[in-house]
Amino acid sequence: MNTIKKIKIFLQGFLMVNILWYLLSIIINLKVLPKPIDVYINMSNLYDEKLYTHILASLYRVVSGISISLVLGVSLGLLMAYSSIWNKILNPLVYFSYPIPKTALLPIVILLFGLGDISKIIIIILILVFQIIVTVRDAILNIPSDTYGPLKSLGASKLQIFANVTVPAILPELLTSLRLSIGTALSILFFTEGYGTQYGIGYYILDAWTRIDYIGMYAGIIVLSILGFIIFILIDALEETVCKWKA
Repeated sequence: MNTIKKIKIFLQGFLMVNILWYLLSIIINLKVLPKPIDVYINMSNLYDEKLYTHILASLYRVVSGISISLVLGVSLGLLMAYSSIWNKILNPLVYFSYPIPKTALLPIVILLFGLGDISKIIIIILILVFQIIVTVRDAILNIPSDTYGPLKSLGASKLQIFANVTVPAILPELLTSLRLSIGTALSILFFTEGYGTQYGIGYYILDAWTRIDYIGMYAGIIVLSILGFIIFILIDALEETVCKWKA
């Protein structure tokens, strides 16, 4: 499924959600659930409220968290896949840490690293990095051993084997894992931005909620959802570009 088809599906889903939202707002008829048209009309005023500063703050945290997670996760995944000793050392730690709800660690992270951006980025890393480690390691270990035979018989170097066998085996699963983790990372980002900051989409939504500005609150939710979709589509586009052979 190419990116254009996925965008069309998104738009169809977006339309369906808005229709359901509109019908529900009529049925409930309460201020806490405004009509979608009222929210979209108000979004023209969001520039004056400097919503872009909140978007940039959240983007910085998300992109930083993803980048660091990729570097750490891919490095440790490769190390565990190619070294049985390191796999024995690190596997118990990964196995134990992977299922722990990372939100439970938020108080500890805040106490150790403060209320600034660092603690928020670390929480995102904790969510993504273990998934990336497991994905990279398992993708390499699941490559059939006889796959390397023809290349070795032709005199291919270790670097050539890595580039032509290992990397193509890692990329699709790595990008799929990353794409599936983005929603969770954004959810946790929303939660963490409620502490010790005045910038970020999460802060904007919670601030609007405390001020009983429900239209602004829903506008922030829409912006956060669109932000998640854009990142999702960018990863899809990257996969289509670097994994053309998969099609």
